[in-house]
Amino acid sequence: MDVMIASELGIPSQPLSVPMDARALDGRSTGEVTHSTVPVQLRFSGNHSETIQFLIASPHVPVVLGLSWLQKHNPMIDWTTSSILGWSPFCHSHCLQAAQPSSSRLPQDVSKTVDVSAIPTEYHDLLEVFSKARATSLPPHRPYDCAIDLLPGTTPPRGRLYSLSVWPLGPTSVSPAGAGFFFVEKDKTLRPCIDYRGLNDITVKNHYPYLSSVFEPLRWATIFSKLDLRNAYHLVRMHEEDEWKTAFNTASGHNEYQVMPFGLTNTVFQALVNVLRDMLNRFVFVYLDDILFFSRTAQEHVLHVRQVLQRLLENQLFVKAEKCEFHRCTITFLGYVIAEGNVQMDPGKVKAVVDWPQPTSRVQLQRFLGFANFYRHFIRDYSTLAAPLSALTSPKVPLK
Repeated sequence: MDVMIASELGIPSQPLSVPMDARALDGRSTGEVTHSTVPVQLRFSGNHSETIQFLIASPHVPVVLGLSWLQKHNPMIDWTTSSILGWSPFCHSHCLQAAQPSSSRLPQDVSKTVDVSAIPTEYHDLLEVFSKARATSLPPHRPYDCAIDLLPGTTPPRGRLYSLSVWPLGPTSVSPAGAGFFFVEKDKTLRPCIDYRGLNDITVKNHYPYLSSVFEPLRWATIFSKLDLRNAYHLVRMHEEDEWKTAFNTASGHNEYQVMPFGLTNTVFQALVNVLRDMLNRFVFVYLDDILFFSRTAQEHVLHVRQVLQRLLENQLFVKAEKCEFHRCTITFLGYVIAEGNVQMDPGKVKAVVDWPQPTSRVQLQRFLGFANFYRHFIRDYSTLAAPLSALTSPKVPLK
């Protein structure tokens, strides 16, 4: 601690017979240690503590954290963003537990609308990432805004104008593009739909990973968690220069999106890959807006989950607490049941295949084959078994 701060705090000290030079890791001098004190417990950030025994003449560096402190607390630092990504297992069991906010001090919208009992206490200092209110605000433009790259020589088409009884938006776009807009009835409510098929046909596609590609690193994992983003599409802004491509026609005017709309190709997956790129396939797997964590040990897993939650919060991407699962030995993810060294078919999906009604048209048959094809890696000689059904999808073969 700096000698001037110790003096202001009234901490008794005595001069050293031989002053010591304190140096940083790069060899630079951080000042001269001139005095010693009786052991003084210093607590900062409400949780981490250090025992101060020496005073340093360094007004520009009020406190120097020594090697023993760094070894005990072992902060994981992202030097590019000047942020701490995680702490040691010692911190999680001794320091951070004591620093967990009480329900009366939680962000108001989080404490009132989120069941924090479902969120492990190791992450209560990051509860803001579960905020419903923040997930509904317009996000800022960021480096990974959703871009729409068109195939060379193409332009977005203009769709037909559907007849609508009521639509409150006024004209806000002068874009030459314009997708069709209409309502569909679902659950006795009208839901807006935009026909982006023409735009998607001329968009350069991202290549999504095969789900089977995640299985290899899962072999050594023993503990799992999964996250679901809240309002995933609306958490990411459209690239400002591509907003005009999302324009759609209504009877009330011409409008375009500032955030990612439903129905576009590439969308959420592109954003999440950019945000979590350095973690992918090390302890995180991303597919569209679903995030899976996997780790060797429980202590390591807490650090991994904290890193991702912190990264999402820094990028104003928010999580749906009620859809998350934490610290599971067995977890269901995208149709698979995953456990230590074991990946199985989801029994519910298997039952759906077994109980599938006999197809009476080629469209129904194609739907069945598409569904069954999902588990082809688990079925020996799947192509041979499915060949007779696949042949029936051709118009040249009579459907019997």
